[in-house]
Amino acid sequence: MKIRGTVREIEAWLARESDVSPEVLEQLLEDSRAGVRKVALRYLRKQERVKQERARLERMWQRERTYWAQGLRVAGLDEAGRGCLAGPVVAAAVILPKDFDVSGLNDSKQLSASEREALRRRIDREATAVGIGMADVEYIDTHNILQATFEAMRRAVASLPVSPDALLVDALTVPGLTLPQQAIIKGDSHSHSIAAASIVAKTERDRWMEAIARRYPEYGFDQNKGYATPDHLAALDRWGPSPLHRRSFAPVRERLQGSLFPEQSMG
Repeated sequence: MKIRGTVREIEAWLARESDVSPEVLEQLLEDSRAGVRKVALRYLRKQERVKQERARLERMWQRERTYWAQGLRVAGLDEAGRGCLAGPVVAAAVILPKDFDVSGLNDSKQLSASEREALRRRIDREATAVGIGMADVEYIDTHNILQATFEAMRRAVASLPVSPDALLVDALTVPGLTLPQQAIIKGDSHSHSIAAASIVAKTERDRWMEAIARRYPEYGFDQNKGYATPDHLAALDRWGPSPLHRRSFAPVRERLQGSLFPEQSMG
């Protein structure tokens, strides 16, 4: 088969094709025109990226398949907001079906806000079950952030409408749960169920912070989501802590101890 056409026509044709034969690619790579060779190399690189992404997505099912092979239902569990200066810590538990479309599923921190929201809609629509738990600022300041994270995770599991037989958890083992647990370091990069839970927890918390920003607009919670950004710290310096700020966290505590601002009511 002889490939004919201008460089632009060949480029457009390659953009439409997902399975060009090695023989055709070899012809393109040996074409006398540098432009044709360039678009062929670009096609090869794109196909290699597609191949690597498919392999990554396949690997991320390995933990779930271990449980499925035993006839067990498994949920992923993750949290969002542990490092924030304000707002709750939110956890999510997600049970995915075996045929869930995992295209684009990844650690929530590596995705844009619009990508997370699109995935959240897919998860809400197609997941077997989704559970969400939250521990508020008062709980965080009373018990510490780790215990609040555990509590949010327990509440997320308890809120699942379908009970799992086991849990895949991002980096933690949660006390107070009777279910078997497997803690996975960087779990949202190694398990689709944890990645889905990461997206649900992140989007749920972001929505909560965006809504509360209307009540406390001076802190920019809709933009910083409670994290210690320069603008957020500047707002703390100017306005002092709000009732949503975690007084057990050093940047907030130090501003109160410095007597720059009177203690504010939590009501």
